[in-house]
Amino acid sequence: MKTSNKGVKFPVETLSEAEVMRLLKACGNGPTGIRNQALLAVLYRAALRISEALALLPKDLDPERCSLRVLHGKGDRARVVGLDPGAWSILQRWLDRRAALGIDAAKSVFCTLAGGPLSTAYVRALMKRLGRKGGIAKRCHAHALRHSCASELRQEGVEIGLISKQLGHSSIVTTVRYLDHICPEQVLDTMRARKWGESI
Repeated sequence: MKTSNKGVKFPVETLSEAEVMRLLKACGNGPTGIRNQALLAVLYRAALRISEALALLPKDLDPERCSLRVLHGKGDRARVVGLDPGAWSILQRWLDRRAALGIDAAKSVFCTLAGGPLSTAYVRALMKRLGRKGGIAKRCHAHALRHSCASELRQEGVEIGLISKQLGHSSIVTTVRYLDHICPEQVLDTMRARKWGESI
């Protein structure tokens, strides 16, 4: 008998860059695969929530600044986030294909090939399917890509205030708690610095 995972809290897991690349490769190179690669790239490199990514419209994208405008983030707060050129090139590939398909500019960036909306349920199922196809043992879900981006930014030494703005948190305190939960760098640095077993 199948049981529901609704309400179950799973441990936080992040995906490595290599694992994300396996997810992207598992998407394939057809029109739907190109769209899904772009969606994953935005979730991963812009650290968007799934609802924020699915709500993006073409008018919210600024290719010159490599930026995305989130109009209704958590708490209905708007913000502008950045995207690196590598991720933008993956997004641009979908935008070019989207235009070739004749999809109306008033439709969501990430839509069906007929211009219809994508659901969060579709993305949840997609992530599970790609994880299996990519041979990834970890639980694959959209929020893991957001966690992974936040973790990578911290490891790269990006200032907490900037990470907070990218994530769309209401305060830096929220970001500190968030990062300590998914990437406790001070704990890891302390434990790595300990000496033991060198004489064995």
